[in-house]
Amino acid sequence: METNDSHGRFEASVNIFVDPAQKAQVIDALSRLESIEAIYDVKGEFDIVSIVSASCIEEFRNILQKQIMKIKGVKSTITCVVLKAHKRPKSALRNICLR
Repeated sequence: METNDSHGRFEASVNIFVDPAQKAQVIDALSRLESIEAIYDVKGEFDIVSIVSASCIEEFRNILQKQIMKIKGVKSTITCVVLKAHKRPKSALRNICLR
């Protein structure tokens, strides 16, 4: 599988379990990664949900293994691959309209 959406990008939800004492530092480190499209601080099974975009599955694997999993405080992840986007957030369009 080379790409999984109409924009030619490979996307996945990376659900992250973190050390509670380092959650803020993990969020800060994630926010500095260009491949992370969104970060959500959540309550439930996971601590953080992030949306990762890559050009292909190989790039995604490198982002996960060499960047996300190397962040101090990240304990483990569960990945859900986006097969097809049926509806996308309108926030980007809203920002354009407000200018």
